[in-house]
Amino acid sequence: MNTLSYKTVSANASTVNKEWVLVDADGQTLGRLASKVAKLIRGKYKPNYTPHVDCGDNVVIINADKIVLTGNKWRDKSYIRHTGYPGGQRSLTATEMFEKDPTRLIEKAVKGMLPKNTLGSALYRNLYVYAGGEHKQQGQEPKAINLNDYK
Repeated sequence: MNTLSYKTVSANASTVNKEWVLVDADGQTLGRLASKVAKLIRGKYKPNYTPHVDCGDNVVIINADKIVLTGNKWRDKSYIRHTGYPGGQRSLTATEMFEKDPTRLIEKAVKGMLPKNTLGSALYRNLYVYAGGEHKQQGQEPKAINLNDYK
């Protein structure tokens, strides 16, 4: 019996198979879209998933300006930040942030679902969000997928 065949195979930077994926956010709910995109970026849908390696796909999201929030979240959901100075707490509602830049809603939602370490920072660089239907990654020929097919 060959005992070497029972070793766990762990992915590394040279063995991962990174692909380009195109996601259409038209009519998608923000949180559900963000959780599935975070799993795609992390590589959790792949059979060779390794927690400490960037083995996920590069994700391009288009039509970020057509995202949906349920209930009263457009009015009630607030994004809080701090300037670093005393009394420097600032907040924006989802509507105000959407009017400034619609891509930031998706970027903040996905970034919050990634690990809070250097791997998470590297994974976040694999996300490209665009407000309209056009994107700058035509050269990579991203494969269009339907997020409703994923759990």
